[in-house]
Amino acid sequence: MNLGVLGGTFDPVHNGHLAVADEVGSRLNLEQVLFLPAGQPLLRESSNVTAAGHRVSMVRLAIADRPCFRVSTMEIERGGPSYTRDTMAELRGQLGAGDELFFILGWGSLSDFPRWREPRRIIECCRLVAVPRPGYPRPDLESLERSVPGLSERVIILDEPWVDISASDIRERVAQGLPITGLVPEAVEGYIRGEGLYRRVSER
Repeated sequence: MNLGVLGGTFDPVHNGHLAVADEVGSRLNLEQVLFLPAGQPLLRESSNVTAAGHRVSMVRLAIADRPCFRVSTMEIERGGPSYTRDTMAELRGQLGAGDELFFILGWGSLSDFPRWREPRRIIECCRLVAVPRPGYPRPDLESLERSVPGLSERVIILDEPWVDISASDIRERVAQGLPITGLVPEAVEGYIRGEGLYRRVSER
């Protein structure tokens, strides 16, 4: 089985995430794409992250009609900071010898990859699939190879899709009372509205 993994805070999940999963799944003939909400994201203060239950619920709603997508709560259940090396090692252990594991990340994240915790261990467990993101240049593969020997043979750099949707922008639009139709799946938009997520504290 070829399994793709798309990790993130998903606060909220949006149409850009789905477009990336669709494109990578199609290009690499993946049987499944696993959406992996982070438990305690390393780059955001925990107090600023929406409760995991809400984030998981929104992902479930977003992928409900897509049988090749599924959600995993393994990082949430593990507790503590989420490290890609641990997650990929655990997933690799669940797959067979002939199965392929692909970790999907953005161009900017790939450029920072040498600074991740144990990057060589990560590429031993999976291949990396880097997708473009507005504002980030195409990664310099030669430089990355010098920093992490063997990386160039374990990475696929795609030029599509170009997705200009940001979860932080969506949160800000909701806080300002602006529409988010077309940015998130309809079911997710309804959930955000029904649960009062991302509104100003004084409005809740």
